[in-house]
Amino acid sequence: MAEVIKMPRLSDTMTEGVIAAWHKNVGDNVKKGEVLAEIETDKATMELESYQDGVLLHQGAKEGEKILVDDLLAIFGQAGEDVSAIIAKHTGDGAATPAPAVENPAPNAEASKAEAPAAPTPAGETLTPAAITAPATSLDISKIPEAVIMPRLSDTMTEGVIAGWNKNVGDPVKKGDVLAEIETDKATMELESYRDGILLFQGAKPGEKILVNDLLCIVAAEGFDISAIVASAKQGGAPAAAAAETPAPAAQAVPTVAPVAAVALPSATPAEQVVNEGRIIASPLAKKLAAEKGIDLKYVKGSADNGRIVKNDVDNYKPAAAAVAQSVATAEAIPGKGEKAATSVAPFNPGAGEGSTDHPNNQMRKVIAKRLGESKFSAPHFYLKIEVNMDAAMAARPKMNEISPAKISFNDLVIKASAMALRKHPAVNSSWMGDFIRTYEHIHIGMAVAVPDGLIVPVIRFADQKSLSQIAAEAKELGGKAKSKKLQPNEFSGNTFTISNLGMMDIDEFTAIINPPDSCILAVGKIKEEVYRNAKGEFDVRNIMKLTLSCDHRSVDGSVGAAFLQTLKAYLENPVTMLV
Repeated sequence: MAEVIKMPRLSDTMTEGVIAAWHKNVGDNVKKGEVLAEIETDKATMELESYQDGVLLHQGAKEGEKILVDDLLAIFGQAGEDVSAIIAKHTGDGAATPAPAVENPAPNAEASKAEAPAAPTPAGETLTPAAITAPATSLDISKIPEAVIMPRLSDTMTEGVIAGWNKNVGDPVKKGDVLAEIETDKATMELESYRDGILLFQGAKPGEKILVNDLLCIVAAEGFDISAIVASAKQGGAPAAAAAETPAPAAQAVPTVAPVAAVALPSATPAEQVVNEGRIIASPLAKKLAAEKGIDLKYVKGSADNGRIVKNDVDNYKPAAAAVAQSVATAEAIPGKGEKAATSVAPFNPGAGEGSTDHPNNQMRKVIAKRLGESKFSAPHFYLKIEVNMDAAMAARPKMNEISPAKISFNDLVIKASAMALRKHPAVNSSWMGDFIRTYEHIHIGMAVAVPDGLIVPVIRFADQKSLSQIAAEAKELGGKAKSKKLQPNEFSGNTFTISNLGMMDIDEFTAIINPPDSCILAVGKIKEEVYRNAKGEFDVRNIMKLTLSCDHRSVDGSVGAAFLQTLKAYLENPVTMLV
């Protein structure tokens, strides 16, 4: 029987998708998991995999054409099956392939323009320099092909920071070229150009912020008049024009200390030159090393692209006068001690005064505070704890790793066991939606990963359908991408259940805050030896791991969460059951 595949919503803001490329043609056999097409959304170009076996009988649009979310994308079925009635049905409902706006202009389009010259340009049309002369207040820059607006690169993103421009004003740009690196609340991502042209305008300098949907840049043909677009962006509140006039607040920590006696520096000591103004672009490792060494990054010259500071720059930096200045400013306001290096630990001296350092919050930390604050205070949390005997798992894991292509960790075992337990207890795999509870048929496990700037949750999709070795390989890859800020939007969104593991950091047990939109999060402690009395009355040792399930009482009741933990415990205490 033929089955209709509709255009999925691949991001929270997506309303339509463009067929970037078909990987299968009509008449081709398609296997589950094979890439069916590449879909260009408002955030990224993503691969769409087939969720079933069959023959591709119909394509809802050609390459380059648009399809609205939930409209007909493709039809699968048996070879030779008649699908004309299905196509006619969807055509009648308005779900047929939409023709591009440039090929089928509306009747009297020119007359409409004449009557209302201020109307925004329809998507797909090219805005000519003549047409751009309309009043700035009438332009909708989101519908002007030449105007590139700040995309929403994650489900929680409200603004982006320009980490660096890869193209300068006046540079030629090809479709697919990286225009800029955008720092979001979750990762630093490359933004590619979707058209050829010349970069005529930049909406902000490196280190400055742009709100989502505000003007990021303009890519157009040489000679294109950008004045109306820029003016419209100004009136719409975009930071494009103000960027050059109002620099972003400096991101470097500003030490504040209580008043102390003034210390005169030797006049022969040269003042250290500040080489970085405003927001400082540096790799996470460079920031960490600088913090450990007490180096102020505003004095360090970066050697990477766009002046980005990397590890070698910090290693090769000679503090010179900066060490003296830092030492005096932070702690050592003691006569005769000003020449001491900033990295040295000052002896306790009550007379030295009190001090503190303010660290401005980055995008990731702001969103962590907002989302988890909302979760903790809006979702009524309750906690269920259970102990798991890991003796069997510890004995089975080395044998698994003898044949597994990827090294299986205990966290991988917990992910697999949780996914299988969720299949048996679907009520835990749910979200509170206000007027209803949404129970998911798919199981996407999020795994909390600590990164220098905070916390991010890569997602292992369809975890219940994957083997332990597949989960191990994917978890390692996603963890590496998370720490290097290379995750794509589809790799850190869509979770239906989350696991936070602090066992490797020697934590016995803890409680975690639910990660929206999930109803539950599992906190995993370390495996610890424990003495107990066995059935023979003798004392023995067993390996115990403590698990704590945080539940949203609006959607998950205590008995439901408890039953889930019992099933999870059974899988972990007898790992062979996860393999059959």
